[in-house]
Amino acid sequence: QLQLVESGGGLVPPGGSLTLSCAASGSTLDYYAIGWFRQAPGDERAGVSCISMNGDDTNYAGSVKGRFTISRDKVKNTVYLQMNNLRAEDTGVYYCAARPGAISAESMCVMQRVDYWGQGTQVTVFS
Repeated sequence: QLQLVESGGGLVPPGGSLTLSCAASGSTLDYYAIGWFRQAPGDERAGVSCISMNGDDTNYAGSVKGRFTISRDKVKNTVYLQMNNLRAEDTGVYYCAARPGAISAESMCVMQRVDYWGQGTQVTVFS
């Protein structure tokens, strides 16, 4: 059974950076598309960035393009979300998610086609 554990959240000022990690256990991530989703207070959970199973397809929400980068490390069985130039509106709980198979990154992020969720990590950008 795949288990996902997020880490790296925290409290940062606007313009700061954080790197979120999603470590997997119970299975290799080689056969999963992986995504990062965010739920801000009072809002529904939404896709932030997703990456396909083989890493050649990525998707980003419009608000984070050019600031966030998703990547995967097969050796460490971990997926990362590098977040730069953070803004107050980036605040929320960030969840790592996985879905097996060759789905597109856009499909995973936009339609939230997810089979496994992590427990979430809080990111707070204070002003």
